[in-house]
Amino acid sequence: MEGRSFARFGKNNMSRVGEKPIDIKEGVTIKLEGHKVEVSGPKGNLNLKVPFGIKVEIKDNQIFVTNSKPKVKSFKALHGLIRTLTFNMIYGVTEGFSKTLKIVGVGYRVNLEGNKLVFSLGFSHLVEITLPEGIKFEVQGNDTVIVSGIDKGLVGETAAKIRSFRPPEPYKGKGIRYEDEHVRRKAGKAGKAGAAGAGGAE
Repeated sequence: MEGRSFARFGKNNMSRVGEKPIDIKEGVTIKLEGHKVEVSGPKGNLNLKVPFGIKVEIKDNQIFVTNSKPKVKSFKALHGLIRTLTFNMIYGVTEGFSKTLKIVGVGYRVNLEGNKLVFSLGFSHLVEITLPEGIKFEVQGNDTVIVSGIDKGLVGETAAKIRSFRPPEPYKGKGIRYEDEHVRRKAGKAGKAGAAGAGGAE
């Protein structure tokens, strides 16, 4: 998780988030070196570049993120963002993150072949994605994919890429969706015609 972009900031209330200390979990090692925070734990290692104006300190087994320019709106957002990213790194190297994707559609399926996922999604060709570094794939049956890893951002990006191969369409709901995703369904032409006919009947 090296060199994230800070061009887009969160809401102003992120500064209040930034003021909350972060408990360092058992088994986690934090190393502060210049403008870089390194986090090591049972599941791996992550690091984050801290932008100018934001400081990360360790006191009494807690991490404190401070802002040297509290009156500047953009720095208020950065304050909360860095605190959130640091918290996520600690959670990632201890617990890890995961996203579950469901494949819906007759004939749609997925297989794990070596280090890549191979999808049959109704196209004239198969769709493949190679295992990114830092990510683990798990396939359950032939219609469920679990994407897991220690970097929350990378897990989310990889899951979003897989979903983009065949986003769920709104009429029959076929495609790739997140496990907890609600797909808003639309009535097809036949359904609309039937509804119109029923509405006009006496």
